Order: sequence, then C-alpha cells, then structure tokens
Amino acid sequence: MSAEILRVHPDEPQPDRIEYVVACIRKGDVVALPTDTFYGLAVDPVNLYAVEQIYQIKSRQKHKPLSLLISSVAQAYELARDIDDRFDKLAERFWPGPLTIIVRAGSKLPLRSTANTGNVALRVPDAAIARAVVDCLGLPITATSANLHNASECSHAACVRDQIGDRIPLIVDGGPSGHAVPTTIVDLSDSNGNWNVLREGAIPTHEIVMALQR
Repeated sequence: MSAEILRVHPDEPQPDRIEYVVACIRKGDVVALPTDTFYGLAVDPVNLYAVEQIYQIKSRQKHKPLSLLISSVAQAYELARDIDDRFDKLAERFWPGPLTIIVRAGSKLPLRSTANTGNVALRVPDAAIARAVVDCLGLPITATSANLHNASECSHAACVRDQIGDRIPLIVDGGPSGHAVPTTIVDLSDSNGNWNVLREGAIPTHEIVMALQR
C-alpha cells in the first residue's frame, strides 16, 4: 500500500477536500495532515480500533496518551473536567497556537484514548486545515506526530511519505508546517492546583509563568 497524497490549500482549505478527509477518518482510517508545528496523525479518538492503529504505525509505547486537536476553547469544556482559571488564562493567551494543555479527561473520552491515565492533552492549532477537519467532523482529532517512534518529526508531506507512507492510506499535503520546534506542554491535571511544564517547545517557560500570574 502506498499513501494517497491529497493537496489542500493551507490557508483556505477546499471544502470538498476537507469532506473527503473527514470521510476517511469516519471510516477509521489514519490520516496524516499538517498542524502548526509538525505533521500529525489524525483519527477519531473515540474509535478505539483507529487509536490502536496509531500505536502500531508509530511503534509507540502504549502508556503514552495521544494529544487531541480541537477547534475552540468551548470544545475543551466538553472533553475535560475540573478546568479552572489557569486553563482559561493559558488558552486565552496562547490559543490558537503551539501550546498543549493536559487536563483531567471527561466522561466522553474512552479511558483507552487517554492511555488509561484519565488525562487528556488538548490544543487549538493555528492551522486552518486541522481546524477545518475538526469542525467538519464535529469531534476532536488525534495529533501525535506523523513519524516513527524515535525518528525525526516531519514538517513536509514528503517526509511523512518516506517514513510511513506504506503504513497509512492518506497524506494531506498542505505545504510546510508552521514551526521547526514542537509544542510546549503544560500539565494542569494535578488536583492540588500544581502545574508543570513537561516540555518547553515553541512557547518559552517564562511566557507560561507570566500568563499564569496575570
């Protein structure tokens, strides 16, 4: 199998092509598409067969949860629980953008989709294609990077094709992705109100601190 390459305009995604991508996701396919950092692997997170496919494609350790792309802050409230003002401050300051926020998962998400952690990692990407797919699907999509475990992340569709083009049916070519560094990950899941930067990426830690102190 060799992946189909579908060209989509990065700033003004063609509706018919977005509908085609969504149809593939609805039937359980794993689709690679550009985000505002690197190319990611998108599936319906409620489809546990599709979620399992991602772990197999990437040779990824199954205790690591998959991050989800959403199209609005309102959608985060549908997927998470125990959200507080720390979340609101970070979302208001950095979304859409390369910030992943880990919070407690709500009941809509299967425990398997959280890698049995009970937490969910959410992001509103500054990427029109990804947001258009989420809006059309009506659900979040997974966003784990479209590369093999321990291999370099991909900022172009050709890189995805070379690494995993024989493992997935569709690659959305939206040109180069937005950043050469990954998202910053902030963990807000602690019930005692503690927070932690798990990975400093496109957003420096001092900017996170400043936003939370407002």
